[in-house]
Amino acid sequence: MPDLSLVLQMLVLLAVIGAFAGVLAGLLGVGGGIVLVFAFFYAFQTLGYGGPDLMQICVATSLATIIVTSVRSVLGHNKKGAVDWDILRGWAPGIALGAVLGMLVVAGLRSSALQVIFGVLALAVGLYMALGQAGWRLGPAMPQGIRRLLLSPVVGFLSVLMGIGGGSFGVPIMTLYAVPIHRAVATAAGFGVVIAVPAVIGFLLSPVAAPAPPLTVGAVNLPAFAVVIAMTLITTPLGVRMAHAMDPGPLKRVFAVFLIVVALNMLRTTLWG
Repeated sequence: MPDLSLVLQMLVLLAVIGAFAGVLAGLLGVGGGIVLVFAFFYAFQTLGYGGPDLMQICVATSLATIIVTSVRSVLGHNKKGAVDWDILRGWAPGIALGAVLGMLVVAGLRSSALQVIFGVLALAVGLYMALGQAGWRLGPAMPQGIRRLLLSPVVGFLSVLMGIGGGSFGVPIMTLYAVPIHRAVATAAGFGVVIAVPAVIGFLLSPVAAPAPPLTVGAVNLPAFAVVIAMTLITTPLGVRMAHAMDPGPLKRVFAVFLIVVALNMLRTTLWG
């Protein structure tokens, strides 16, 4: 039984991280899930729950929070007319398929393998956020036909491997194909719902090895989910308002540096101890 004072400290930490993640989800369309996976991993490790399926629990719990956060975010953006429903409807089936495949892969891996995958992908996302230019383009419009058929499952698959919503991969893809940044952020919130719902259903039915944190159902930890949701419900609308009132570019660069440093640290501790 973990020390009560330590548990309370972790709950406070998760509340702070949840508040931060909610703002990022609304403001940048990226970052909420990435922050949560890191936070859950180190919080649970500190509590002594370092089992072979710890990363599965972190990924699954992060995705569970993304269902609520993304719904809240997409509704807020939709009130401002920013969601491109044509893109969302066209990409949703492939993204959902990729999410299911990603869930199956995650359920079959151990924590150390997922840490390496997460670290590499988080490093790639951070480098793109830090070095990417607004003028970069792959085409004048979003891919259709076979290209969309190939790309959309990749978005869902990679997002589930990281326990994140649609922003980390959806926003870059849309902006590279000339979708304005505010519309890309808003539409990526819808991607998050499509990614998280099928994946979380699968994770709720996926058992994990002991020791798991208390009140973990399948691979989803209910206390962490509840604390984070309580905070993101408050702070995500703030992020949405900030996204429409300011240029989030400078903040995104700072967050990119943070993400790169934390990803490198996770890779270092996993590969070299």
